[in-house]
Amino acid sequence: MTQTTSHRQAPRGQKIQRRPVHGVLLLDKPLGLSSNQALQKAKWLLRADKAGHTGTLDPLATGVLPLCFGAATKFSQLQLDADKTYEAVLLLGQKTSTADAEGDVIETRPVPAITPELLAEMTRRFTGPQTQVPPMYSALKKDGKALYEYARKGEEVEREARHITIYKLNMTPAQDPRAPAAIKIIVSCSKGTYIRTLGEDIGEAIGCGAHLGSLRRLETGGYTDRQCVSLPALEAMSEAEREACLLPVQSLVAGFPSVTLGADDAGRFLSGLRRRGSPGQWGPDSAMVQVYGPSTGSGPATDRPAFLGSAHVTADELIPGRLLSPIEIQDMLVASPSLASSPAVPAALAH
Repeated sequence: MTQTTSHRQAPRGQKIQRRPVHGVLLLDKPLGLSSNQALQKAKWLLRADKAGHTGTLDPLATGVLPLCFGAATKFSQLQLDADKTYEAVLLLGQKTSTADAEGDVIETRPVPAITPELLAEMTRRFTGPQTQVPPMYSALKKDGKALYEYARKGEEVEREARHITIYKLNMTPAQDPRAPAAIKIIVSCSKGTYIRTLGEDIGEAIGCGAHLGSLRRLETGGYTDRQCVSLPALEAMSEAEREACLLPVQSLVAGFPSVTLGADDAGRFLSGLRRRGSPGQWGPDSAMVQVYGPSTGSGPATDRPAFLGSAHVTADELIPGRLLSPIEIQDMLVASPSLASSPAVPAALAH
């Protein structure tokens, strides 16, 4: 689930006046902060009254962390379900209690020669459909408690294996002073993939054990690290500059077909009513479409359709999904018309 929050304690002696903020901030999460800590810092800088992140990155990890503000939190599940790409360094010869560099070393073994043939074999072996047992140091819950809570007490509980897919895997030798040998991997994978577990499994397959020395998320659901802003850069900006970093809410659904409604249909659609169309009016049957209607605001963007929410199309019926409220649409138009209306979304955001 998306981690959402609607309040944060202001620094002592400083009162923060919250306000509605809507959009997506692509943050380059820094090393050492949890995803929630990074979210809270960005939320404080924007004075936003509602925010959530789209899946946890470990404190050890850096890279793409989409932060959803206001109405964008309604569509954040799409990012949780999205395919992702990571870059990681595997340190060979040692297993740790957490499968990464933050844990204690629990086993040391000699490392064989890391030849091109060995890497090619490992690449073939770990590409395609896989099963993974989630690590104990993870946020998955068992009987209402996160697995890492059991792990911190030295307890291990049974976990069900999960089906994942490694779409693409690139492996090359690397140099790292922390280990006698290292491998850099670039992984494109389905949701639910634990790169720590993948690294540990590769180490076992090689026969020497391994743990993650570093991890960076390069891409998630079409958002890439080249689009991200760092926390230091965000802190140095004015509030207006920070707002200019926000992508529109509809960037979360940019890869899906779009439907534009007239005023009457738009009003009924926002009330949650299905809209019956003529054959093909809404396009072919689709599990997801983005829906727009006439803008009701004022200013230069009023000739552009306003984003209303998502729907699915079945048998020429447009069936509402996640909807923006009229207040949210108006807030977006007042704050930044370009964030409320249909933008030119970069092709990279195609799902």
